[in-house]
Amino acid sequence: APAGGDRPSVFEAVAQDSLMAAVKPALQHLVKVLAESNPARYGFLWHWFDEIYVLLDLLLQQHYLARCSASFSENFYSLKRIPMGDGSQQPLATAGLPKRQHWKSLLLLVLVPYLKGKLEKLVSSLREEDEYSIHPPSSSWKRFYRAFLAAYPYVNMTWEGWFLIQQLCYILGKAEHHSPMLKLAGVRLVRLTAEDIQALEKKWAETTSYQTHSFTSRVQSALRRALGGIAFSLSTGLSVSVFFLQFLDWWYSSENQETIKSLTALPTPPPPVHLEQEPSSAVLPSLRSVCPLCRKVRVNATALATSGFVFCYRCAYSHVKAHQRCPVTGYATELQHLVKLYSPES
Repeated sequence: APAGGDRPSVFEAVAQDSLMAAVKPALQHLVKVLAESNPARYGFLWHWFDEIYVLLDLLLQQHYLARCSASFSENFYSLKRIPMGDGSQQPLATAGLPKRQHWKSLLLLVLVPYLKGKLEKLVSSLREEDEYSIHPPSSSWKRFYRAFLAAYPYVNMTWEGWFLIQQLCYILGKAEHHSPMLKLAGVRLVRLTAEDIQALEKKWAETTSYQTHSFTSRVQSALRRALGGIAFSLSTGLSVSVFFLQFLDWWYSSENQETIKSLTALPTPPPPVHLEQEPSSAVLPSLRSVCPLCRKVRVNATALATSGFVFCYRCAYSHVKAHQRCPVTGYATELQHLVKLYSPES
């Protein structure tokens, strides 16, 4: 294993992994709110969210891998990637990764999470189709995706177990990587040194003040600066709003919904305030099947939508037509508020 001085702790390694995992659901919720508020204008964002996100993620990760030898989240936690092998001479973060490790890192950072998300959506849709499918139980397609659905939990458990075992080995000092993705990319994580930080600051200063005289080089430089500016603005905005995005992810997570409902629920309305009882006002009988007006077993049970109390249809109709209010509560009531009830016995 690498020396303890440059080896990041498991908390730093896991924290940078969870950073991007929290950003996507929060951005997805923001896009969903926009799409629901104006489907005609923002509906395509929701429909193509995965593809738009993977393009932005590709631009962001490419910028940071080329500039800092690290992904966005790794650079956020002051880490960098170095090629596997002899760690006696570590290259500066500004030197970048070798092309092989660079492209493998980019594909594993961007493509693997995208394909995994698509697979999870496919499994979810297949499960719904399995419940409402019109295919005969003996069809080959039905047998195929039922076998796929039966095997998927074990495949997913193996995938997650692979990551867990790798993290346990990293904690015990038996592995150089906390994630199998780093091993597949042929790199390992180390902390940024003071020389790395100085080199990154110097490189950024040179990029902003660099001038060229050739027209072709000017165009190429302008394109590079434009792409770098877009990636930098994305990364800067993401850095500033990362806490807000993580808070949104926590706020709208399923396990917090009960707490949120208790905090944001409207107060329980008070019971009906009865108007002063008049001689003609009805008093509720002890038996629920008795009409409060005629004191007989209800005939053609009818409820008042304004109060919920039930009367005979004839009694309720006559009283509401004459007084325009509920006989029990005194709430203002019209004839259109009479609702006929149908019991199973009738």
